[in-house]
Amino acid sequence: MSLGSALHGVGSIIYGKFFVTLPIPTSTPQLSESIIIVTGANTGLGYEACKHLSHLGVGKLIMACRDTTKGETAKKNILASTGRPASSIDVWRIDMDSYESIKSFANSASELSRLDGILANAGLMTTEFGLSEGTERNLNVNVISTFLLYLLLLPKMRESQKKTGNIPRFTIPNSSLHYMVPLEELKSGNRKIIDGLNDPETSKMARRYNLSKLLVIYAVREFAERSSSSGKGPTIINTPNPSFCKSSLAKESQGTAGFELFESAMARSTEEGSRTLVHGVLAGLETNGQYLTDCKVQCPANHVTGPWGQEVQQRFFSELLERLETIHPGISAHI
Repeated sequence: MSLGSALHGVGSIIYGKFFVTLPIPTSTPQLSESIIIVTGANTGLGYEACKHLSHLGVGKLIMACRDTTKGETAKKNILASTGRPASSIDVWRIDMDSYESIKSFANSASELSRLDGILANAGLMTTEFGLSEGTERNLNVNVISTFLLYLLLLPKMRESQKKTGNIPRFTIPNSSLHYMVPLEELKSGNRKIIDGLNDPETSKMARRYNLSKLLVIYAVREFAERSSSSGKGPTIINTPNPSFCKSSLAKESQGTAGFELFESAMARSTEEGSRTLVHGVLAGLETNGQYLTDCKVQCPANHVTGPWGQEVQQRFFSELLERLETIHPGISAHI
């Protein structure tokens, strides 16, 4: 991580907080017939995004949550605020810590009449090393499980596009923290990147969330390029940065005096941040494969776009596909 990269990341937070007014999401003609899924939907940015989407008149909103009881409460609150009929929102269960749960969810989604958008909002930020499905938890939930869901839903998205003419979107929240990453964890020599990140002896957990978001950008760029050239039909995958927002994501830091002060001074409201995610799930082809900030395409860090970053991107993507193949054999053919 260079000093310039870190300053750019911090600067984008400051600029967005004090000099940017995010646009309020507006409806489109297709929304009244659309089906959109939001994961991590019962709290934080996911909940606020669901409120926006319901208010905009999405035909069917699927709130995907690990705890469906909390999801039903969130649904009730959203309907009370938007006045939409109960039939406009369904609550489904998904646990992004469980591959079987993700597969079951994707199987159910494949039975939908159409699928126009997925906001893959469910994420994890922890500095404690722990394994989930044999992989470090930040890496597993934020990266491997998220792209497992993407590839499992991609055939349905393409089927929907052919049926409706509406290009489906898959949106994954990102962060300016990808500018502030311990790059030495990616300089693994002959060792696989994922194996190194799964080693408790060498893992730098203080910035593991940051690194997971960098890996998301690498994968989004690769998937966008490869799926676009596959000839199987257009889809959009993008990764918007809502910037620093008040949410439950950084719950390990909440309650400390320094964090509370910084959050009070610098954080966007959860509702404001959710506007960027709704923009991503409704955005056009120009956002395919792109990192977005303040509802606009932005160039990511040099350790993404430079020659070194491109080499790491290729290596990591190959490892990611290999790992996904072990979870669901044949899944790479979905690209």
